[in-house]
Amino acid sequence: MSIVKGKHIILGVTGSIAAYKVAELARNLTLDGAIVDVIMTAAAQRFVGAATFQALTGRPVLDDMWALPEDGVVGHVSLGQHADLLVIAPATANTIARLAAGLCDDLLTTTALATSAPILIAPAMNPHMYEHPATQANIALLRQRGVTILEPAYGRMAEPVIGRGRLPEPAIIEAEIRALLGRTCGPLRGRRVVVTAGGTHEPIDPVRFIGNRASGRMGYAIAAAARDRGASVTLISGPATAQPPAAVTLIRVETALDMQREVVSAIASADLLIMNAAVADFRPATASEHKIKKGDDEELTIRLVRNPDILASIAHRRDLVKIGFAAETHDLLTYAHEKLERKGLDMIVANEAVASIGAEDIQMILIDAQGVERLPQLPKPVAAERLLDAIIERFAARLRAPEIGSMTTEE
Repeated sequence: MSIVKGKHIILGVTGSIAAYKVAELARNLTLDGAIVDVIMTAAAQRFVGAATFQALTGRPVLDDMWALPEDGVVGHVSLGQHADLLVIAPATANTIARLAAGLCDDLLTTTALATSAPILIAPAMNPHMYEHPATQANIALLRQRGVTILEPAYGRMAEPVIGRGRLPEPAIIEAEIRALLGRTCGPLRGRRVVVTAGGTHEPIDPVRFIGNRASGRMGYAIAAAARDRGASVTLISGPATAQPPAAVTLIRVETALDMQREVVSAIASADLLIMNAAVADFRPATASEHKIKKGDDEELTIRLVRNPDILASIAHRRDLVKIGFAAETHDLLTYAHEKLERKGLDMIVANEAVASIGAEDIQMILIDAQGVERLPQLPKPVAAERLLDAIIERFAARLRAPEIGSMTTEE
């Protein structure tokens, strides 16, 4: 189930030309099942009409601090107290300064002061305003108070200026929202998860390599699903064509040896490893320093040597929940069971290689000590959700989230 479903999210929109961008964010969160209340400042309504957000969320836009809701409780107090998350996007330099000073002279700043929910701020302003020492000091102060601040994007602004001050894309803000909610009430909050994705490129010479068709879609979807469940995610990715998820720690590698080095380092403090990467079994024994010329030869012989088996090399880590993948072209279950035992895995995900590598869908077979579960053909993001739910259910005792006290909200 989506981490935002049923959550009460307050979206504060302030007076920036980037205000139009967050209409898409409000729409996406609403479609995903969130209850979205939009607070617009007077300046924001000079850029986007309140009717736009009301149409997208199905709820009235809030702008009057003294308006009474149906329950008769003063809205500027009750709104923040019942929220699961407060998002301010775009946040102007003026709004950031008022929040840092603790002012509460409109509905948005009053709600921010009255809420105990996590706060996410996405600044958007002229680059000179953003880089000004006063703005940077205000941002630093808010961070010290536990507010999450998204770094603005670099690029061309509305005026003919290029710099850092653009509002991050709605997809990036949404990923941060999911990550924050996950860390508050997700089943993997407080846990560290390492996910590998993509393929590897084993160099033949400076321009050629041995590789495969891995797109990274499945591993990236798994990383996003773990993030949404509250985990601190390290994504170790070989070459891939898919877009990696936001709000995770991304480490890019090229070869199997690179992958092994980063995995061994990352799992030192991890609770769960999901090894989805299509790591090459062999690599050229030597790589030419220069591009190999074809010359007059009709054949080229390349001697290959075996790459290390990353999962088998860490089989001794009994404290780490280890999930592997088996992509085969034949005898799928036979090879998958053999790999499960040989590599000391807790679960292996078997799938037909030709049908899944580089594809948008996947049909998975989950194999562990409890038996075999066949899942239907699913889009990879949906399959990733199903996989994470199965992992959490089957290994609950080893992955149970630690108590977080006051940060835990109602499900």
